[in-house]
Amino acid sequence: VQLQASGGGLVQAGGSLRLSCAASGRTFSSYGMGWFRQVPGKEREFVAAINWSGGSTYYADSVKGRFTISRDNAKNTVYLQMISLKPDDTAVYYCAADVDQIYYSARYSRQATYDYWGQGTLVTVSS
Repeated sequence: VQLQASGGGLVQAGGSLRLSCAASGRTFSSYGMGWFRQVPGKEREFVAAINWSGGSTYYADSVKGRFTISRDNAKNTVYLQMISLKPDDTAVYYCAADVDQIYYSARYSRQATYDYWGQGTLVTVSS
């Protein structure tokens, strides 16, 4: 499985961006997908996750109400729509895939849950 994240860039505070993560593999529709972010010198943190069908979504408290995760299984792509961006959202954003989906609803926020990671896309929010 290969993951290719894109859509990052420079945006002013209050602005919006949509990140995309394109996945290879014929069984994308069975993967749980997550977004994480990392600021240099800090731990990578959970942002959002979505189960295989898109029927369940999960968010970190810091992004609830501002970020929306979605997926298009026909296009093997997961999205992260970000609005009302803040300087604190500045980070490299990574998408990740959980292949086995075992107890995903209890494990979605843990990095160790995910089997494959994309290369990251940089989001910079200026004040």
